[in-house]
Amino acid sequence: MRRLTRLREDVNRWQALARQHRDLQELLELAQAEKDDTMLAEVAVESGQLVQEVEQAELRLMLSGEYDDHDALLSIHAGAGGTDAQDWAEVLLRMYLRWAERRGFETEILEILSGEEAGIKTVTAELRGPYAYGYAHPEAGVHRLVRLSPFDAAHRRHTSFALVEVSPVLDDSIDISIDPNDLRIDIFRSAGHGGQSVNTTDSAVRITHIPTGITASCQNERSQLRNREIAMRVLRSRLYELEKRKQDEERARLRGEHISAEWGNQIRSYVLHPYNLVKDLRTAYETGNTGAVLDGDIDPFIDAYLRSRMGEKTKDERTRNQAG
Repeated sequence: MRRLTRLREDVNRWQALARQHRDLQELLELAQAEKDDTMLAEVAVESGQLVQEVEQAELRLMLSGEYDDHDALLSIHAGAGGTDAQDWAEVLLRMYLRWAERRGFETEILEILSGEEAGIKTVTAELRGPYAYGYAHPEAGVHRLVRLSPFDAAHRRHTSFALVEVSPVLDDSIDISIDPNDLRIDIFRSAGHGGQSVNTTDSAVRITHIPTGITASCQNERSQLRNREIAMRVLRSRLYELEKRKQDEERARLRGEHISAEWGNQIRSYVLHPYNLVKDLRTAYETGNTGAVLDGDIDPFIDAYLRSRMGEKTKDERTRNQAG
């Protein structure tokens, strides 16, 4: 039913765009016939707006993956760089929360582990809204920051890394087989911010999937049972994402593409010194407005990635058709 609703929304949207196009075409012909410069100017403005709406609608069509219309779990882990990396992870969290707010997504922090001096070591947030996973998954990967360190007394330039993971929130109708014997469940006291009961009872839950080493935690609820349910949901989503990544790597191997899972293979670099530049290494899209990007303006990077993936899919389809 959810898929049917989304498809109806897409059809209605394209039908409305087609009507706007016909109306503008008729208005243009009328303005040209009457040589009405004011009307021509209005048509130009409305045409520009229509082009933007069509581009957004095209982008929505690129989100055709099986779970693209689902909510998303976004995790950030501080990497190499010590305190600077932990601060960088917190900067990324702020960036994604601002971006989610711009898109109208609801957000909830499910787990957060603060750093000793500053920043955060790891955090998991849930993004709820139409196509949250489809829009967020291009951000998965290693993000690299170059800046003058605020934690270095000599104010030297430092390079920090953080890993972003994105997985879809799976509902009960999607079967991800998990053997209970493969799970280790730990109960502990919450260490983050929360109500008085959150921090004074052993309500936080960590579940470890022993075969893969994947863990999922939740500590934001007062109920241990509720934290366990949420942690299990996160674990199921991460196991799905792991399997999907394996399948993608196998397809890439069969196509003869270079595959490397090394930590240093970042997807995007954020340089704040000696110049200002944010560049996505997958699409080569870049901007010098680093302040806007860190304030949540990352849609151009997501758009560029989705369009590049659409180009790859079209190329693969042509190759298969020629082979057939």
